[in-house]
Order: sequence, then structure tokens, then C-alpha cells
Amino acid sequence: MINIELPNIDVSITERKQSFSEGEAAIKSIYGFIDFHEIPRDKGGIFMFYNVNDELLFVGKARKLRQRVKKHFEDSVSPVKNHRDEVYRIDVSIVDHPMDRDIYETYIINEFQSKYNVEKVFYK
Repeated sequence: MINIELPNIDVSITERKQSFSEGEAAIKSIYGFIDFHEIPRDKGGIFMFYNVNDELLFVGKARKLRQRVKKHFEDSVSPVKNHRDEVYRIDVSIVDHPMDRDIYETYIINEFQSKYNVEKVFYK
């Protein structure tokens, strides 16, 4: 049997409002998130969307994490398009190798039974 350990969470962002300092420019909120800049732009990895009760909603992988995560909040074909308001926290793990990303994504979807992943599901 293969033993898979979850990768470390490198970045975790939550919904929050901007607290303004004098002279500070406003950051455009996307569904309550203003910290997308903390997610690496040019790194690959996996991302996990959680609700306020820490339930796993969706798991995905990407070659360019920030671009892909933001796309889920802007795209009309995203599997979470009707559930964007549920997302409260986004956890990101940097995983360099594409095969590792695929393995982690499939493992997390099935081990933690993410709510809105419809492909790669073996637990139903």
C-alpha cells in the first residue's frame, strides 16, 4: 500500500475586509478575498477551498496557482461558480512536479470527500 502524506500548506488566505491606513489605496475585493497577491504567481501546486465550518468544498491543481485560483472566482464554467459565496478560506500548497499534483489532487478529493469535485471521485 502506498502511504501519501499531505503537502505542507504554504499560503492560506481567508475572506476579510481591508483596514485602511492613511494614503493606502483600496484593494478590489473578489468575493470577499483581497489577499490573492500572497499566492505565488509562477509556481505550480494544489489549492483547496473551505467553507466557514472547515468543510472541504473543492480541490484543484495548477501550473500557475494565482491565475487558476482567481479564475474560479471569475469564470462562468468553474465547478464552484454557484457556490463562490460559500468559500471562506483558500489553502495553497506548492508542488513542483505535475504528476505529484495529480496524485495529491485525487488523494485529497477522495480522502476528504470534497463537496464540489465531480471528476476523480471514487468514494461515491
